[in-house]
Amino acid sequence: MQTDPIPKVIIDSDYTTLGDDGQLGAMACQLEAEGTIDLLGITVVSGNHWLRQGVADALKSVERLGMAARVGVYAGANLPLSRNLATIQKERQHYPGGDGYLGAWASAQPGSDRDLIAPPDGFAVHANVQSRSAVDFIVDSVRQYPGQVTILAVGPLTNLALAARQHPQIASLIRQIIYMGGAIDVPGNTTATAEFNWWFDPQAAQEVLRLPTRHVVIPLDATDTVKMDKRVYDRVAHDPNKQTIVTRLFRQLNGYVSDGNDGFEINPDYTTSIWDTLTLAYLVDPTFATETVQRWIDVDSSFGADDGRSVGYREPRPGLQPATVVKRFDNSRFYDFYVDLLTRPVPVKEA
Repeated sequence: MQTDPIPKVIIDSDYTTLGDDGQLGAMACQLEAEGTIDLLGITVVSGNHWLRQGVADALKSVERLGMAARVGVYAGANLPLSRNLATIQKERQHYPGGDGYLGAWASAQPGSDRDLIAPPDGFAVHANVQSRSAVDFIVDSVRQYPGQVTILAVGPLTNLALAARQHPQIASLIRQIIYMGGAIDVPGNTTATAEFNWWFDPQAAQEVLRLPTRHVVIPLDATDTVKMDKRVYDRVAHDPNKQTIVTRLFRQLNGYVSDGNDGFEINPDYTTSIWDTLTLAYLVDPTFATETVQRWIDVDSSFGADDGRSVGYREPRPGLQPATVVKRFDNSRFYDFYVDLLTRPVPVKEA
């Protein structure tokens, strides 16, 4: 019986130590080690942090997991295609709303590595950023494996937009792009109308979503319904038989408040959405998605209250591509998948 080939995967991410991006990296490395996916590399873009910080976090991640020799880290775009701080500040002044999360824009760009913040377990010692740029790596990989590369696009889409601008022919060679981004039929998060990843570089999102390839979008519509509560949190953080550096960092960096004794404890009422890791689950098994719809998605890139807003049309529109939009997930099955991969031994063990 013929089986499907192992999917070749690029993670394009605004990487963090062990937020949802770092969790995705850890989980993907576990699947790489067991042979479920072929993780070609991690490309980094500014978003949650400026590029230099994201690269440092990604390098430490692959080193921590024992995967630095197998999974390269590639530096991409530091600035969005057409956005600046003055415009953002003006928009926030005149059009308040949302949670106001600005990601990298909330801090000055690091001038050198001395300005970076080390992960709790320190900077990478042995892992080094690859010499090829993220854009070149994406283009080269898609050309090398036509029709085989899935891109998990879980940050701003600047790297992908630049790759397609420079080499338009690669779009038809991409197997699929699975996004965590957008808010189709629900409010935004960063603003009242816009989800953060696509808001950070709306011009890039607009361009990439129009590429002639297969698009799968996991927007806030779905992620708002997949919440990590204390029960899920404890399964990752407090299983006494599955303690690793990943579970310790998870415990330290996700949802903690001080207990007043130089320790930390989670607020029992704490919940947070689970975002980027849903893309990996969908890649491995699309039946994790229990409700999907087809939409033709556009992104507003004009100044104003709707800057970065994503609109999902129910009928074809000129210039737009059809996308599979995930609305609901099988939460119980997903949590088992999520907890298992985050609590496996570290460094990663071969299957």
